Amino acid sequence: MDRMTKEASVEELKGIFSSGSVVIAHYKGMTVAEMTALRAKLRETGGTFKVVRNRLAKIALKGKGAEGASEYFNGPVGIAFSEDFTAAPKAAVDYAKGNDKFAILGGFMEEEVLDAKGVEALSKMPSREELIATAVARLLGQAGEVVSRITAPGNTLAGQIQVIGEKAEA
Repeated sequence: MDRMTKEASVEELKGIFSSGSVVIAHYKGMTVAEMTALRAKLRETGGTFKVVRNRLAKIALKGKGAEGASEYFNGPVGIAFSEDFTAAPKAAVDYAKGNDKFAILGGFMEEEVLDAKGVEALSKMPSREELIATAVARLLGQAGEVVSRITAPGNTLAGQIQVIGEKAEA
């Protein structure tokens, strides 16, 4: 790898490290088919898997808040990353359960460095879309409640007037 390619790789890694979440994992002994399955699983959720050179990753992390994650870059390491903070951890943890050769070491999001248990905890959180759907459902439910409380006195009055009218006719 020449100097220009290395510099381009470092800049690419800086961009990856500054957005979303990153899961760092060992992949030693995985076959091409297993690696393809992992990449496909990540792609479904909007994530990507990339094999990185440890030295270049450590250079890209220098001066960042997640610099403590450089300790995980030893041996054959790859990173799973996504813009959505929970997408890559969910896919990586799910894949690691079915494949012993894929071992999650840790990860980070923005300035927060996570160990393997932290990545697993992050994978159990609801996704961005699920949080938005929950918030919208709660807002719509409360709006419906407000409408029913505002119209309830009018409905009650209308019902009473109708009963009085029926009694007057009889």
